[in-house]
Order: sequence, then C-alpha cells, then structure tokens
Amino acid sequence: MTHIAVIGAGQAGASLVAKLRNSGFDGDITLIGAEEALPYQRPPLSKAYLLGEMELERLFLRPESFYAEQNITLRLGTRVDGIDTASKEIHIGDEVIAYDQLALTTGSHPRRLPASIGGDLDGVFVVRDLKDVDAMAPHVREGARALIVGGGYIGLEAAAVCAKRGVSVTLVEMADRILQRVAAPETSEYFRQLHGDHGVAIREGIGLNHLEGEAGKVTRAVLSDGSTLDVDFVVVGVGIAPAAELAEAAGIEIENGIRTDEFGRTSDPSVWAAGDCASFPYKGQRIRLESVPNAIDQAEVVAQNMLGAEKTYVATPWFWSDQYDVKLQIAGLNSGYDTVVTRQGEGRQVSFWYYQGDQLVAVDAMNDPRAYMVAKRLIEAGKTADKATVSNPEADLKPLLKA
Repeated sequence: MTHIAVIGAGQAGASLVAKLRNSGFDGDITLIGAEEALPYQRPPLSKAYLLGEMELERLFLRPESFYAEQNITLRLGTRVDGIDTASKEIHIGDEVIAYDQLALTTGSHPRRLPASIGGDLDGVFVVRDLKDVDAMAPHVREGARALIVGGGYIGLEAAAVCAKRGVSVTLVEMADRILQRVAAPETSEYFRQLHGDHGVAIREGIGLNHLEGEAGKVTRAVLSDGSTLDVDFVVVGVGIAPAAELAEAAGIEIENGIRTDEFGRTSDPSVWAAGDCASFPYKGQRIRLESVPNAIDQAEVVAQNMLGAEKTYVATPWFWSDQYDVKLQIAGLNSGYDTVVTRQGEGRQVSFWYYQGDQLVAVDAMNDPRAYMVAKRLIEAGKTADKATVSNPEADLKPLLKA
C-alpha cells in the first residue's frame, strides 16, 4: 500500500493530510511533528491565548479523534534526524520509516538574539510556538517593563498585547521606521500613532547593542545609541527563516527556502513542500509567503498533486494583523509600488492602496473590511481601480468590480 509521510505538523501539514483523505487517498499517512501538542493555529497564540481569552483546546485545528477516524498516524514530539531520498527513508534515531512520497511542511524558525549579546538570558523570548508563549505568559503582567526588539508585525502585535496587560513597553527598530520592509510610510505612521496612543514608546533608527543580566536573568538593555533600559523581559521579533535544514541535508535544492515548481514538487520528484518553508514561482519571480492562508491553500494543492492532479498553485496573497481595536487586512504584494492612494474613513478607519503605474497591486485596510474586500477581488482578477474614486471617501467602491 502506498505510504505518504508528512514532516511538519503545523497548519500546512494538518491541512495537507486532511486534503489527502478528502481527495480519496486510502493509503497510509504519517504526520510527524516536533511539538508534543496536536496541530494548532498559531495566530491566536500571541493574542487571545496569551491574554487568557482562549483555552488551549480551542487552538487545536482538529480534535485528536479526527486523526484516528481518518486513519492518520500522528507522531508528535518527534524530531526527524535525516531523510535519505535515494532509499526513500526517514531516520528518527535508530528508527527508519519508508515512504513512497514525502511532503515537507516544516515551517520556519524565529531569528533569535545571539548568546554573545545576551540572547540566552532568562526572560528573553521569541513568539513562535506554544512553548514560547507559555514561558512568556507569567511575565506579561501589570507593572512589568518590556523591551520589544523589532518593529515588524510580530513585534507590534507583541507590544499591543503587553500594553493591554498594563506592561510598560519600549519598542526599538533599527530601520528608519517600523514596518519599513513590508509597508508604506503611511501605514507605518498609522501604527506609530496607534501604539503611541496606548503608551508604547517606539524608538526608530535605534537597535539593541546587548542585554545584561543578574543571576542569569535579563535586567537591562543597552541600545545602539548608548542609552539603557531597565527591563523585566524582552520579546524578540526580528523575523523568521525557513526551516529548510532537513531538505538541504538531503540534497534537495534550496532557494530562499525549499525550492518548488508551480505544483509544489521539489528537485526530488518524490518530495514536495508547502507553507512557510517553500519558495515557489509567482508572477515571474520566486517568493515565500509567511501566512496561514498560504499554508492552507498551498498544502491542499500539493495534496492533490501528490495524487496526480498536476494543478498549478496560484497564490492569492492576503494577511491580517490584530492590534488593540484595529484589524489590519492586507491583500496583494506591494513590491514595486510607486504610488499610494489614501482612502480615509471615520476614526481609525482608513485604507492605503498601492499602485505600480496605474495598476493596483496591494491594499492595507485598517478597520475597513469593505475596502479590503473590493481591493482583494480586483487584485485577484488582475483589474485595477480608478485612483480618484478610491481617494474619494464618499464614492461607492462596488461599481469598481463591474468595470
């Protein structure tokens, strides 16, 4: 009987095995994950779960009974030591698991501070998995002092949660502005003001020099401008890197992650990849998408292709971020934009529309689901939007969909 093995039991891995069964595959399936917990959703970890508003069981993507009912073998708390693509074997200690096809949904690793600057002190956290957040939770309490390192969405979301819990928060960003790598100056300014209104001190153009501690616990941060901060804990949000080590050691081609073709197949015809770890063709370039929607959609296409569908994966990039009472929704990729058009709503409602020439390429919509919905549909259809209409808050956007 055919055996499909999947390494990586996150959102992509769980979606892939479910899609295999849903598509009629009746062979053996093994899902291998390094964490002890059942496959779970990550976005609520640093928000509702950390705030105590969501129980652990609600994080799980599916109950344990689902995997038993679908005859999916779960190997949790299991670290894979290596893959032998020639013999089609997975090595776990002295154990060998043979496969016919293999999917790598290994996700990504958070970038950590080096030990040489205090990254190994107690009280220094990243926000990536359940263990990280469980370790951090007792520190996030009223009156504590926190340093957030990194002004991307991970750092900003951590700052928002800490501020809501009464923590005194300072955020440092080495670049000239927060969100510089991923958003226009208009979006940066919006979130700079939002966090300022909630008491977060944002310091741009300033990095971390090193951390100091007492008895192995972090107590002070020395910044790149020579200033110091007394801290009770530190949250590091300086990006993630694709977890491609297993693939690379197995001789599979790597290019900003595990390189795949438009079907999700790697340089080894029996090995596939999906999710944060996979890079794939997109509009004449090669990208990785670090998002839940991509993990699900790509994994489901890969599952079908493992069964012979030969279905091209057409990415529809969209993301979201929740900070305080603001929901940011992003559609499209803004790389290459040259103009930003602002559509102002009431209060904190606003959307920023990115154009390359006259072509709409992306939108950042804050508390404006209607603008987001219209822009997303236009972008997916390859259409654009008249700039004068977009910038007029009185103009109805829906007719743009019929143009």
